[in-house]
Amino acid sequence: MPTREDILYFGAGPARLPTSVLTAASTSILNHNSTGLGLTEHSHRSTLSSEILTGASNALRQLLSVPDDYSIIFMQGGGTTQFSSVVYNLLGYWVQRELEKAEDLEAVRGKLRGAKIDYLVTGTWSQKASEEASRLVGEEMVNVAADAKAVGGGKYGKIPEESAWVLTEKEKSIFTYYCDNETVDGVEFPNFPMALGDGAERLVVCDMSSNILSRKVDVRKYALIFAGAQKNVGTTGLTLVILRNDILTRQPTLKTLRSLGLPIQPIMMDYKTIAKNGSLYNTLPIFDVWVAGEVMKELVTAGGIETQEAVSGRKSDKLYATLEASPKLFQIVPMQGSRSRMNICVRILGEGLEKEFAALAEAQGMTGLKGHRSVGGIRVSNYNSISEAAVDKLVMFIEAFAVAHSV
Repeated sequence: MPTREDILYFGAGPARLPTSVLTAASTSILNHNSTGLGLTEHSHRSTLSSEILTGASNALRQLLSVPDDYSIIFMQGGGTTQFSSVVYNLLGYWVQRELEKAEDLEAVRGKLRGAKIDYLVTGTWSQKASEEASRLVGEEMVNVAADAKAVGGGKYGKIPEESAWVLTEKEKSIFTYYCDNETVDGVEFPNFPMALGDGAERLVVCDMSSNILSRKVDVRKYALIFAGAQKNVGTTGLTLVILRNDILTRQPTLKTLRSLGLPIQPIMMDYKTIAKNGSLYNTLPIFDVWVAGEVMKELVTAGGIETQEAVSGRKSDKLYATLEASPKLFQIVPMQGSRSRMNICVRILGEGLEKEFAALAEAQGMTGLKGHRSVGGIRVSNYNSISEAAVDKLVMFIEAFAVAHSV
């Protein structure tokens, strides 16, 4: 039976968590802080749970330098639930803002006819998000401003040049949405897109589920950031949402939404309700918040985002350099300039070699290397909890595999 130390897990999610956090969790789940109750048994309304929520929120605020006029809320349902939540809430915000300008419901109705939600579709997850928006508000309101498949021969792997994006004019733009790191396809935006300005003129929504806390982020450029916790922060089912306070305060009445024929969000997707109740409108999984808080506190202690960004860069540079050294054997899927630091996607050229690679790696304790079922190949997920020593061992394995196949 292998021990935890024997296994280096490079899976894409649920991802590996720091052993130190899990060690503490194993005690906490039985008897948290000598209370005689496990953490999963404590009331989410208790003082203890409130302190856990506050601690996790403060750690996230410190790590990303979240401004005071932004709120942090914790939600359930993973990142996929946010595909719907952002549409409901940001559309509501846009309607209320326009209503305050016009003070006339008919004028807003007229503006809605030409208004669009822009999606930068660069991989599987942004595609799914755009499809959900079309399902909720209709295809006529959704504009795919950038389509990576269209410039990639029907496959994802390159972020289209910004000059080719067809963004809705600012006056008619409800919000612009993109996924910062596409886990399935190994594509990551190298920085905030210049075409979106500085966040003052366009509402920008970003899915950072698989690269949050791996590099510095200028939160002010975004109206809203969300991230499923299970890759870089914590366990499955918990989602972090960072959003501008005015999104919470400028929302239309249900009567207004009905008059305009617009969808009304389920109460559990209503950011205003969740924030008003301190993320505790219903029974939040406090254990998962505690795990996320412990992970984030360790990042703070280790030097914060600046340190983690440097570590993430070193690890990904080593992996890409090793793969590039054997181009006849390893074909990196994404193009230069679009490659993810978090999910390194590669095809191995040769009949049966991908299966052999994964099997040999697993025999040496390196698991989770198979690509997503929809695209195949090999995928190395290089999240924060993956140590440099683990990457070094994988690099040595890749080099040995190349030598064994005379490349």
